[in-house]
Amino acid sequence: MTVHPLPGTGPVLGIWAHPDDEVYLSGGLMAAARDAGRRVVCVTATRGEHGTSDPARWPPARLARVRTAELRASLAALGVTEHHHLDLPDGDCAAAPFDAVVARLTAIAAEVRPEVVLTFGPDGFTGHPDHRIVSAWAGATRDLAAPHARLLHARGTADFFDTWRDLYARLAMFDGDDLPARARPDELAVELHLDDAAADRKLVALRAQSTQTADLLAMLGEDTMREWACRVETFVDAVPVHDHIAGC
Repeated sequence: MTVHPLPGTGPVLGIWAHPDDEVYLSGGLMAAARDAGRRVVCVTATRGEHGTSDPARWPPARLARVRTAELRASLAALGVTEHHHLDLPDGDCAAAPFDAVVARLTAIAAEVRPEVVLTFGPDGFTGHPDHRIVSAWAGATRDLAAPHARLLHARGTADFFDTWRDLYARLAMFDGDDLPARARPDELAVELHLDDAAADRKLVALRAQSTQTADLLAMLGEDTMREWACRVETFVDAVPVHDHIAGC
């Protein structure tokens, strides 16, 4: 059941920090958009080369190669075939020259001409510094290259975080005492509830990124992973719709 569908019928551009961000936060939306015949283009800032607790087994160069292949397979499961890597350093995106990165993203956006741009909110959803700067880049890119596009920020609801409070405490996922940021139901621009088939498809996409998800799946079990990570996706407008329209 889709409560608030993805707006429009035109191209969708997702701008994210690390491989797997895009699937966790927008895998269902991307798949639904592709199924509806929409163009979906995904941009990933880094190759996630430091995304491991076992660097002896996964030195950065090897992990980057594997995660690149995993992401390709993951996006393919969702029907997404257009992808760009910015090849920025994992964990140090903020050190990249802001204007130079935005110029690269602007070139992509100018070609895609997105109707919707998906990304993190200013808090980065989890507070991760890479997520936060990607949000800022995405906002600047929309303003420069696609000012009429809806810019949507991933944000969970209070009900969602309350339901999974114990799990989030166990995972220690949020970097900051003020997180997670919670959206009121009336703030939601997109609220997608995936049915069983769509949730299973997203689970396949997550499984494809096994360097990041295999241990989590083993810990949680498939049923919990599907309900927690796959069932619901929610976004808010970065700018209230009436303000955005007035500024166009």
